[in-house]
Amino acid sequence: MHKKLFLPGPVEVLDEVLQTQARPLIGHRSKEFSRLYEGVINKLKRLFNTEYHAFVFTSSGTGVLEGFIRNFVKEKVLIPVNGSFSKRWVEAAQLNGKGVKALEFEWGRAVRPEVVAEELRRERYDALMVVHNESSTGLTNPLKEIAEVVREVSPDTLILVDAVSGMLGVPLELEGWGIDAVAASVQKAFGLPPGISVAYVSERAMERSKEIENRGMYFNFERMLDYYNKKKQTPFTPNISLMYALDYQLDRILAEGVENRYERHLRMAELARKWALEKFDMFPEEGYWSRTITCVANTRGMPVAEFIEELGRRGYAIANGYGPLKEKTFRIGHMGDLTERDVSELLGVMDEIIREKGW
Repeated sequence: MHKKLFLPGPVEVLDEVLQTQARPLIGHRSKEFSRLYEGVINKLKRLFNTEYHAFVFTSSGTGVLEGFIRNFVKEKVLIPVNGSFSKRWVEAAQLNGKGVKALEFEWGRAVRPEVVAEELRRERYDALMVVHNESSTGLTNPLKEIAEVVREVSPDTLILVDAVSGMLGVPLELEGWGIDAVAASVQKAFGLPPGISVAYVSERAMERSKEIENRGMYFNFERMLDYYNKKKQTPFTPNISLMYALDYQLDRILAEGVENRYERHLRMAELARKWALEKFDMFPEEGYWSRTITCVANTRGMPVAEFIEELGRRGYAIANGYGPLKEKTFRIGHMGDLTERDVSELLGVMDEIIREKGW
């Protein structure tokens, strides 16, 4: 039995989108692929009305974000940590031989721009790396305000953003906020199967990367851009089937309208939040609740794993708390092409289980 996915990712994918992957393959060095890829890049730029360079990598978002560290951090990077994924970037920076300062915040509490500003006044960093939407805690950091203080206090510091679980679900601006590089996986709010990731990079960041040695081969942004400019191709074999799906889905997203997509995600989130506040409580700090993931505090002491197992038997999938938050929280993903009706349906089934089990 297929379980309808209300996970932090991967998400439920429309049948029509899945079917686009079944088209016959073409050679990745063919004119047909060049036309496909150029079309995808142009549509990605239209999403944000941006002049930034757009990229598509055959990888998870983790690979692209590690590429940010290799390409755009010469020596030192500042990373605010308030969840599992921001913690991951500290480890990645260390493993790539970069100097890293972790600004620690309590999980479930937002990154404070004034704390970032204080650290940037104290010491110089090549880049700030921040998670926009922390899926481990269901929290959206105040990226616009963080970027503002970076631009004011340390204008030469690049701003690198993990938007894996937020892009196209949580409002985001590139030039307007002064972001230098941002990446996302497509198995979240894009509403696609996992396997490729997209990135946007400013010209300023591309120029900075030329100063850095040992940028690597696969996630080398200068090499990717050179291949695109000369051939409208990628240096290495891409996932052509998923590129078909991305091309098709971008048409759907542009037809819906990015702002309308943001609003639909907000309406789904409001349904889940209302339910959580009535039945349990919200885990993250109020005012910073995510539009794509609702992280519920398990105030009833309910056996979350058992709850999820019973939901699975009825055809639905949600996620337990992440890492140290396991059993203390659970997470409801509402992104991609899900609707308010889908969320209401899930919440109704969850109510049935809680009532039947006496939780």
